[in-house]
Amino acid sequence: MVLLRRCFHFAFNLGLLGLMFNVANIAEADDKTTRHVIVISVDGLPAYLFDDPNASMKTIRGLAANGAVAAGMTVSNPSVTWPNHTSLVTGVRPEKHGVLFNGVLEKAGPGLPINVNPHKTKSELVRVRTVVDVAHEQGLRTAGINWPCTRNSGTLDVDFPDSPDTFQFSTPEFLDSLKQANLLSDEMIGNFTKYSVVKRDEIWTDAVCHVIREQKPHLVLFHPLNVDAVHHRYGPQTWAGYSAVAFADACIRRVLDAVDNAGIRDTTTIFVVSDHGFNTIPKTLQPNVVLRQAGLLTVEANKVTATRAHVFPEGGIGMLYLTVPEKKEEDRNKVVELFGGLEGIDSIVLPDEFAKYGLPQPDEYEQMADIILVAKPGYGFSGTATGDEFVIPSTNVLGTHGFLSTDPRMNATFVVSGAGITPGVTLPVINNIDVAPTVARLLGLTLDDVDGRVLTEVLDDSNAK
Repeated sequence: MVLLRRCFHFAFNLGLLGLMFNVANIAEADDKTTRHVIVISVDGLPAYLFDDPNASMKTIRGLAANGAVAAGMTVSNPSVTWPNHTSLVTGVRPEKHGVLFNGVLEKAGPGLPINVNPHKTKSELVRVRTVVDVAHEQGLRTAGINWPCTRNSGTLDVDFPDSPDTFQFSTPEFLDSLKQANLLSDEMIGNFTKYSVVKRDEIWTDAVCHVIREQKPHLVLFHPLNVDAVHHRYGPQTWAGYSAVAFADACIRRVLDAVDNAGIRDTTTIFVVSDHGFNTIPKTLQPNVVLRQAGLLTVEANKVTATRAHVFPEGGIGMLYLTVPEKKEEDRNKVVELFGGLEGIDSIVLPDEFAKYGLPQPDEYEQMADIILVAKPGYGFSGTATGDEFVIPSTNVLGTHGFLSTDPRMNATFVVSGAGITPGVTLPVINNIDVAPTVARLLGLTLDDVDGRVLTEVLDDSNAK
C-alpha cells in the first residue's frame, strides 16, 4: 500500500494519472497469468459410476475428496459428444451455440438424403464465443488436445483437434515438438486412424502432458475417448467398461504428474467432467426401414438415394427430417401415424416442445430436425434403411447415449479440485452449461451472454466475489 501511494503521488505530480490505470491493468494481467485451469472431459463417463464400487477411479475420487463433486450434470440435447463439449465451453445449449451433431448436417436438396459432415471448422460449427476465445483475447495461453469443434479455431495456441483430419489442422510447431520429444513420429501419424482408441488416448495423453510441462498454458482442454468407444461396443458396467474407466483414471494420473513436473500444482484447478452418460441397449430400432416400406424413402444398391422423410440416429433419439417442403404437413402426419405405438418408441416430439429441451426451431435453424423420435430404455436407433425388421437384436453396439437429458442415466460426471476450490463440497445435480462461466471466473475472466452460472458454492472466498 505504501508503494502504491508513492506511485500515485508521483503520477499525480507529473500529471500522469493514466499511468496508474496502466499499472492496475498490468497488475491484474500478472495475477491472471499465474492461474491455470485444466478441463478433462472423459467421453462417455456416466455420473452413476462415481459411486459404483466396481469402477476403479482412484485418481478421480481423490480429486473429489480434496475438492468438490456433484451428483451429476444435466447435459444438453442431443446428449452426444460435440454438442455437449460445445456447451461445456460456451455456457449455452445447442439452441444458441448451434452444434447438434458430431459435424454439420447438410441437406443436398428437396427429396434428397441428409448427411452429417464432420470436416468443418469451428466457425462453421459454433455460433457463439467460447471461454477459449475470451482467454485468448486477454493474452492467456490456450491449448486443446482432441477437443471437438476447434478446427481452425484461431484462439487455441496449441490445437490437436477432434477432427477426422486432425494432423492437417494441428498446430505444426506443436507436432514438431512432440516428434523431438519422441512422443510422435511420421509412422504414428500415418497409422493413427488404424490404431485402437486405447493407443490414440495414449498419444493424446502424451500430448497434453507435454504441453503442460513445456508451455504451462493457462487453459487446457483435454478429451480422452476410449471409455465412450468401449461403452458403445460392450455396454457400461461391464468388465470391458470398467477396464476402460480404469485406463482413463490412469491417464488423468499422468496429467496430474505433468502438472507437478511443471511446478504449477499450487496455481492449477483441475476439472474432471464428461459429455454424457450411457445406457445399455439390447435392441436396435431401424426407423428408416419403416420409412422405406411406407414409400417415404428409396434405397438403391444399399444406399439411400431419395427421401421424403429421413432419420439421422443420435443414439437414444432419431432426428427425423421432412425433405420435400410442399409435402411436409402430409408427411408429418403420416410419420406420426407410422411410429405411434411401435415397439421401442417412447414418444414423438414435435417442434412445439423443442424449446423445453434446449433445441432450436426447424424454421429458424436449417440443421434442426422436424420431428424427434425418442426410444424407450433398452432401445437405440440405427440409420440402416435396408432389411425388413424395425426392431433387431443389438450386436456390435450394446451401449449408447443420445437419450433426452431428462433421463438421469445421461447425467455426466463433475469433479473439480485444486487452486481456488473449497475442499469437501458436495453439490446436487448441476447443469453442464455451468462449467464455462466457472472456468472463466477461476481465470479472472468474464464470459458474457451465458445461460449457465458460476458455481460459487465450490469456490473459495478469493474466487467467489
